Amino acid sequence: MQGKMAIVGDGESITVFKAAGVDAFPAEDENKAREIIRKIAKEYKIIFLTEELSRGNAQFLKRFDEEPFPVILTIPSKNGSTGYGEEMLKSAMERALGIII
Repeated sequence: MQGKMAIVGDGESITVFKAAGVDAFPAEDENKAREIIRKIAKEYKIIFLTEELSRGNAQFLKRFDEEPFPVILTIPSKNGSTGYGEEMLKSAMERALGIII
């Protein structure tokens, strides 16, 4: 699959992604993250979003569950994992497979 990837998160958390060639969008809070995702959703196939920004945007992000793209993946930030990203991935897999994992 070819497509562009982006990351939305705090400045320090997105630095390594920038170094790897992923388009990076700094967001200092949940509102800014939501605004950025609205703007880039049609252009990117995969959008990484840090756990802190994802948790506060849970309702907003549900609209992307029914669409094939973009895939929005929750990842740990520079502060480490809270387990939220893993929880969201598990939930998505259960919806896709129809079984509890």
